[in-house]
Amino acid sequence: MMKVPKDLKALQRMGIKAEKIDALRVTIETPDEIITIESPMVMRTSFAGQEAIVVSGGETKVEKKGAQQKVEIKDEDVKFIMEQTGKPENEVREALVKANGDIAKAIMILNGQES
Repeated sequence: MMKVPKDLKALQRMGIKAEKIDALRVTIETPDEIITIESPMVMRTSFAGQEAIVVSGGETKVEKKGAQQKVEIKDEDVKFIMEQTGKPENEVREALVKANGDIAKAIMILNGQES
C-alpha cells in the first residue's frame, strides 16, 4: 500500500475518495490530433457516485492526425465494391480511403449519397 499524501488525506476527510495513479503517460485522442502527456500527475477521485480523473503537470506533445494513419485496403473489398457499383478500381480505392475502410460508406460515396 502506498503512502497517502497530505492533500489526499484532506480530500478523504471531506468524503471524497482519492487515489493517486502512478502513470507514465496519458494519451488523449481527438478527431484531429493526438495529445500525449509524459510523466503526468494523475488523480482518480469519486464523490457521490461520480468519478473524475484529473491529469496535471508533465510534458505535453500534440501531434496532428493525418499522414501517419494509413488505411488498409483489402483487394477482396475493392473487388466486392466494384461488383456492387460498377465503378473502376481507382475510384473504389479512393472511396475506401475517404471512408476509412468502411465498405458501406465507400459504396454510399460512390453512389453520390455521401460526400
